[in-house]
Amino acid sequence: MVDSQAAVLVHSRRWVASRALGETLEIGIGGWPSLAFYPADAVLTGLDRQPKAVARADRAATRLGRSAAAVEGDAMALSFADASFDSVVFSFSLCGVPEVRGALLEALRVLRPGGALLMADHVVSTSLPLRAAQRVVETFTRPVFGEHFTRRPSLVARSLDIEIVVIERLGRGAIERLHATKPS
Repeated sequence: MVDSQAAVLVHSRRWVASRALGETLEIGIGGWPSLAFYPADAVLTGLDRQPKAVARADRAATRLGRSAAAVEGDAMALSFADASFDSVVFSFSLCGVPEVRGALLEALRVLRPGGALLMADHVVSTSLPLRAAQRVVETFTRPVFGEHFTRRPSLVARSLDIEIVVIERLGRGAIERLHATKPS
């Protein structure tokens, strides 16, 4: 079971990263496990609120021989100018932001018209037993780590001024992937 879950995570990271084009911002990079999956011509900036995560991401870029900038910052208040990026990616990071809508609005602010908003995250499962387990785990992870397992960022995304290209759910509905574009 753990191996299949890990495979779904890797496949989903590859799914979002492979869709990114041009100047790309990934928000909430941690140690940047998706870095190897981006197209070679993507110009990458990764953001994390933790200085240690930024340092790990820098080491990952060096190890992979990838030119990429890792910076410290807040998903709720991005320090980039409006319309700075062709793609904005959330790869298993919206589960840790204080407010999904605020993070998505900031992502759309820095996204250029016609640009891609790409998300993969763990969400509330469609399986009743798994959903019950998620709720139990979340009673610990939410107050201690700020980690949510029962959100549905795609529902928030649907309420924004974007065009949905595709939404997919995997792994008993516990993983959700979204590709949307900002209207031109």
